[in-house]
Amino acid sequence: MEAALKRIWVRELEEDLARINHALEDYLHVDDDLIAETGRVLLEAGGKRIRPSFVVLAGKLFSYDFDKVLPLAMAIELMHMASLVHDDVVDASLTRRGRPSVSARWGNEVAINTGSYLFAKTMDLVLDLEDPVLFALFAKMCVQMTLGEIQQIRAAFNVEQSFKQYYYRISRKTGLLVAMSCQTGAMVSGASAKETMLLKRFGHSLGIAFQIVDDILDFTADPRKLGKPCGGDIRQGIMTLPMIYAMEMLPAPQKERFAEVFSMREKDEALVAEALWLVKISGGIERAQMLADRYTERAQTCLRCFPNTRNRRNLQDLAEFVGKRKF
Repeated sequence: MEAALKRIWVRELEEDLARINHALEDYLHVDDDLIAETGRVLLEAGGKRIRPSFVVLAGKLFSYDFDKVLPLAMAIELMHMASLVHDDVVDASLTRRGRPSVSARWGNEVAINTGSYLFAKTMDLVLDLEDPVLFALFAKMCVQMTLGEIQQIRAAFNVEQSFKQYYYRISRKTGLLVAMSCQTGAMVSGASAKETMLLKRFGHSLGIAFQIVDDILDFTADPRKLGKPCGGDIRQGIMTLPMIYAMEMLPAPQKERFAEVFSMREKDEALVAEALWLVKISGGIERAQMLADRYTERAQTCLRCFPNTRNRRNLQDLAEFVGKRKF
């Protein structure tokens, strides 16, 4: 999977993503030293730039113009960065991608205002496009992401959660933003309304798969590659799909024990390890991966409506990576 991803990066994305990164650096280079420093740290932390990649690759299916795609790719990455900064405050995360989080380094007050600043810069960037449809999309996306975060906060440490609740939460926090990445890349590149809708559906299904895999990796990944310790969701009381399935599949005594441990707001590492073990032996991880595979396949079905070009195959390869990644 990593090799396939690297082929896409080198062949189609390396130059465009480098230009997007440089544009983000320039855009976040402001007179205020603290804001400039927090922005620089966030950019240097890197990440896979999955969302800008989808903006670019969706655009390449049609009449691609980098200058039209650039502000959208930047705005979507800024929105994503803003949400991560706020997430780290809510989750009390000490690290982000293997580095100290903004909240750990400068405190929650600076982190909250940094996230809010990035959201504001996102909307300022989109406003400059003078396209009311695009502006409305980004404004609604901000609302949905906030609703998803509030839903997660409200449900913290509550083991009695359904798949429906989980789905609506990850749709708002992840699925809709990936969908908008594909949708807007197509919109500014000459796609028809039908083609744009197909790519939006592709992105939404893939965003759901992405988040399910992300939640699986919290149990299975190498912490060095993940950039943070495993078991973070258990520590923070975030009920994810492997845990929901574990609660359905574990025998009664183990189910009760997992519920007891998960509901504790203060857990030592031994308790976290015990909860991790219970989920791993339940079969919930494997069942969650099967559902992620189904959403990835649903996304791939949307792409089959387009001509079998190199650009379509690149999107398919990136979708396959998202569904099977190990970091």
